[in-house]
Amino acid sequence: MSHLILSTNHLDEDVLAQSRLANVVVGFNLRFVWRKLPPEEQLLLGLERRSAKHGNPGDHWLDEACRGSLEGFGTRDIGFFELCAKFDSIEIWVDPRPNDQLVLIWLLDLLRPYKEITTKLSLVHTDDHVADYAPESVAKWKLPAVKVTENHLALARRAWQAYRAETPKPCFDLLMTDLTALPRLRPALIALLEELPDSVTGLGASEMDILEFVNDGHTDPRIVEGARWLRNVFDENDAFDALLELGAHPAPPILLGDPAFDNEDRYFGRSEWKVTLTELGRSIFVREDDMWRHNRIYRWWGGTELTNERLWRWDRESRLLIAP
Repeated sequence: MSHLILSTNHLDEDVLAQSRLANVVVGFNLRFVWRKLPPEEQLLLGLERRSAKHGNPGDHWLDEACRGSLEGFGTRDIGFFELCAKFDSIEIWVDPRPNDQLVLIWLLDLLRPYKEITTKLSLVHTDDHVADYAPESVAKWKLPAVKVTENHLALARRAWQAYRAETPKPCFDLLMTDLTALPRLRPALIALLEELPDSVTGLGASEMDILEFVNDGHTDPRIVEGARWLRNVFDENDAFDALLELGAHPAPPILLGDPAFDNEDRYFGRSEWKVTLTELGRSIFVREDDMWRHNRIYRWWGGTELTNERLWRWDRESRLLIAP
């Protein structure tokens, strides 16, 4: 019996491959948090057999796969559906982090029409980030593999469409429905909604964590960026981008140090970059000012374009979505 494991993030791939739990392990290197979502057509193109259309690094879904990792089942040029067809059973290993939950609902929605694949598909929900464990430890885990049913597929479709919607309201409305088929989806949606601009400060929860680290006296950007671990919504690149954005506004809540150096020089210690709070940053941190009263916002949350005129917010006290 041939067995394929699909991982909802690329960092788990090496650990799962070394655990020898499957013939082939492939991880998806997709980020659906803190950026504009790619068009569905672009996502589908990336899954096709490699061709001249995949001219740039990252265009093809297997660009980061190790050479020889598909030995006996294909090459790194193979298409996603073509690879799935070669296996008797397939598991999707799902980390609990919000981005992993988004990759899961995208993947299930993608596979929904392909009964020849979904009938041999199971879900394995992990309690932690697999990449944090040794392969020999993961090999001993006794996690249940749940057969995918129509309930899983229908819920994934509703959730993915909701996240891609032009407002966050469909995602908020999902919280009022039964989400038990995908047990980590509800906390993931709540964590994502908390990244919307706060009803008082205008900053999302992870941005406020960054301000808290700076307020606590941390000045090294690499330490400040570590605030992402408090919530596990952002990855390293997301946190770095958020830090740079906070310092780039006309009225910034933080200062990034010597402007004579570019951001890469600052981040990698080739210049003196001490992150500090401005007066506005201190006021925002104690919830006495609103970031977007002083600056313009242009950002995406799922399929929602956030601007000052169209600013959806999250009330952390009442846990309610506030329309513009």
